[in-house]
Amino acid sequence: MKRIFVIICMSCGLFMTAAAQSQCGIENTAFKSGESLSYDLYFNWKFIWMKVGSAEMDTKLTKFEGRDAWKSYLITRGNNKLDKYFMMRDTLLSYCDKDLSPLYFRKGAREGSRYYVDEIWYSYPRGYSRLKKHRIDADGEQHWKTSEYNACIYDMMSIFLRARNFDTSKLKKGDIISMPISDARHLTNSWLEFRGKENFKMNGSKEKFRCLVFSFYEREDNKSRELIRFYITDDQNHIPVRLDMFLNFGSAKAYLREYKGVRSAMTSRIN
Repeated sequence: MKRIFVIICMSCGLFMTAAAQSQCGIENTAFKSGESLSYDLYFNWKFIWMKVGSAEMDTKLTKFEGRDAWKSYLITRGNNKLDKYFMMRDTLLSYCDKDLSPLYFRKGAREGSRYYVDEIWYSYPRGYSRLKKHRIDADGEQHWKTSEYNACIYDMMSIFLRARNFDTSKLKKGDIISMPISDARHLTNSWLEFRGKENFKMNGSKEKFRCLVFSFYEREDNKSRELIRFYITDDQNHIPVRLDMFLNFGSAKAYLREYKGVRSAMTSRIN
C-alpha cells in the first residue's frame, strides 16, 4: 500500500483487433471523466491500528497514441510512521480504450529497500491478447518479454476499472469471477469471490453505505491466498469505500476519505 501487410490483410487484421478488444471490453456505467477518490491508509502494529499514509486515484478521459482513452492513476504514499518498518511509494498508471480494454500499464514501486518498474503494452492481433512486457529490477537490470494469450488479460488497474462495471444484480453469495492478471514477470491465476452485502460506516464520518463485499484471491504454488477484501457501494458508482489488505508483512486497511466527480447519485447512502 500495464500493440499488418497488404491492404486486404490489413483490413482483416483491423477487424480482428476490434473484435478482440470488444471481447475484452465492457460498457462503462460506473464513472465519468474527472472522478477523484482519496483514501487514508492504516497498518496494524502490535494490535494497534495506526494511520500510515494516503492514496489518491484519479480517472479522466484523454488520449493515448492518438485515440480516446481512459487514463487512471493510483498513488500511494506511506508517512514517517510506516517508513520505520516498511517504505511504500507506489505509482500505478493505466490507459484503457473507451470500452475499458487495457492499452498500457505502468507501476513504479518503492517497497522496502527495493525500487522497480513494470510496464505492459497491450495489442490484439488475430483475436489474441498480446502483452509486451518490460521490467526494471531493483539492481537496474532490464527484462523484455512478449506473451500471447487466447483469453483477455488485465493488470492491477484495468481489472479494477472493469470490476466496477460488473452487473452485480444476479450475483449470489459464493459466486466466483475469474480475473487473470499479469505483471511484467508472469500471469497470475486470480479470481473474485462475492461475499454478500454489508452496511459500512465511513471512518471518521457519519456517512453510512450499503456495500457489496468481494474477496480477491490468488493461487500460486498450489496454494490459494486472499489478498484483498473490498467493500464497494451498492449503487451504479461501485466506489470502494474500504479495502482490507493481507500483506506479507502484516495487515493494512484503506478507508475512503473523500470522493469528487462521481457519475451517478450515491443511492447506497443510508440516512
